[in-house]
Amino acid sequence: MADIRKFVVIVAGGKGVRMGGSVPKQFLPLLNMPLLCHSVLAFAHAIPGIKIILVAPTDQLDSTQTILKSYVGQLDVTIVAGGETRFHSVQNGLKMIEGKGVVFIHDAVRPLVSDKLIYRCYEQAMAFGSAIPSIPVTESLRMVDDDGTARALDREKVRIMQTPQTFLTDIIIPAFNQPYSPLFTDEASVAEAAGAKIHLVEGDKDNIKITTPGDMIIADTLIKAAI
Repeated sequence: MADIRKFVVIVAGGKGVRMGGSVPKQFLPLLNMPLLCHSVLAFAHAIPGIKIILVAPTDQLDSTQTILKSYVGQLDVTIVAGGETRFHSVQNGLKMIEGKGVVFIHDAVRPLVSDKLIYRCYEQAMAFGSAIPSIPVTESLRMVDDDGTARALDREKVRIMQTPQTFLTDIIIPAFNQPYSPLFTDEASVAEAAGAKIHLVEGDKDNIKITTPGDMIIADTLIKAAI
């Protein structure tokens, strides 16, 4: 990889209410290690020396530090408090970046992110300024109109976004200086609102986001199959 600074903001600031438990999903164990640690170690393995910034819930900062010491050893991880929304959490993480480079922004609850996907995102961000991993839609889609009817969409023109959403710092950091909008569902939507072109890159169907208890079973199966 080119001699340019590399950063990752791993977003673990959510409450994970759809999992149905009292423990935020990013702290749930997957193969005896919390989900967020899988994501941290994935980037440390793929890009040795990368600056890792972990955004954690404001009421879990001490426990997050304890977890990291237990599972990732002496790996240097900067922990920052999350915000009211994902936008504000990422914004807090980006404030920890000094200098120019490439920044990956990744969901802590996507523990199966691969080296190959990280490298693809890096190479395209270097070439075009942004790299948003995406996968095709495999099911039929319909748009619900105001009158309650639903019209078919061409699924060939629709993609499902994943993370790590990857940008040159010159693009994404200024984008997060704009006021928050509820339309900001991911980092690409923030960059696009600031005038940046969004470039997609091939994602990975195994790079699943843990949202429900069933997703934990799938992730466990995928990891064991790869061992």
